[in-house]
Amino acid sequence: MHPGAVPYRRGPRPEDTAANGVYGRWRRGIIVGDKDNDFHLQIGSGNVRVAFVGKGGSGKTTLSSLFARFTAAQGGAVVAVDADINQHLGLVLGLEPDRLPEPLGGHLTEIKDYLRGDNPRIRSAAAMVKTTPPGRGSRLVRVDDPFFRRFSVAVEGLNLMVTGPFAEEDLGVACYHSKVGAVELFLNHLIDGPGEYVVVDMTAGADSFASGLFTRFDLTILVAEPTRQGVGVYRQYREYAADYDVPIVVVGNKVQDEHDVAFLRDQVGDDLLVWLEHSAAVRRLEQGRPFTLDDLEPVNREALATMLRRLDEQPKDWERFGRQAVEFHLRNAEAWANRAVGEDLRAQIDPDFVFGPVPVGSPA
Repeated sequence: MHPGAVPYRRGPRPEDTAANGVYGRWRRGIIVGDKDNDFHLQIGSGNVRVAFVGKGGSGKTTLSSLFARFTAAQGGAVVAVDADINQHLGLVLGLEPDRLPEPLGGHLTEIKDYLRGDNPRIRSAAAMVKTTPPGRGSRLVRVDDPFFRRFSVAVEGLNLMVTGPFAEEDLGVACYHSKVGAVELFLNHLIDGPGEYVVVDMTAGADSFASGLFTRFDLTILVAEPTRQGVGVYRQYREYAADYDVPIVVVGNKVQDEHDVAFLRDQVGDDLLVWLEHSAAVRRLEQGRPFTLDDLEPVNREALATMLRRLDEQPKDWERFGRQAVEFHLRNAEAWANRAVGEDLRAQIDPDFVFGPVPVGSPA
């Protein structure tokens, strides 16, 4: 077992509670109201947005799919988002191309119009850019929002959304960040609660730093092979994220022996959370052969459990989230958005809006 790993076990289901002598009610991975005291389960009580990043070929997409499946199997309400230009997350989750959801990137205007709600600071969807933060009157959403369910499909116990691939009309005239902007808007307006997880498979390399999207997460998991190229991307991320308080952990992948582990420890130090060994089961998954989580090697299941426990321990920093949303909106307004829209978008910032859920008993 890895140092710090937690044992893998299937999360309880509602029908399990009576058999185990627990008297409570089931709510998205939490059992509350035990006979003697309230308690949280070992797995499934967080509310975390996590980004999976890494070098192309590191196994980032496969690992994000495994983690999303695993988290859903523990009882978490999971939304997985494919924000990689290669758009392979649905494939490794077992979906054929004709079953993929309607892409978010093809409905930007509709999404903007929905999210702006009755916010008087945003005159139209055309005036809303990817960094526009919510304000009073904006429509805040939950992970199970009915509008966004139209752009998702259920698979492996979770809901999948995709940004969509480059269309023929995009080639040579648009960058992929225009499609990823839909994810940034979704995360800016999302109020996630206990037992809810958003898992985003990001574009490979350090390209996600071309927008403020990298600050929209509670935790970033960098998937690194035990190679110089793999840890090179880690160093880039570390350098770029240093000024933004973006929490980063490293998960080693395709590890074959103790020398690989020693290499990762030497290169990334305490940022190394856990590692997954080279897996015959994962290879079968990537080849499109039948696969379930039970096919994973025990050591790799334990690694997924360790990742989930680390996420559940991650505190929610709404203050940082709101501050950086405003900061990146001001940057984008000055750099390009004011000219593109034809107005001063600094006026879209509502100084009295507070990011985060409304406390019970407070006015909405």
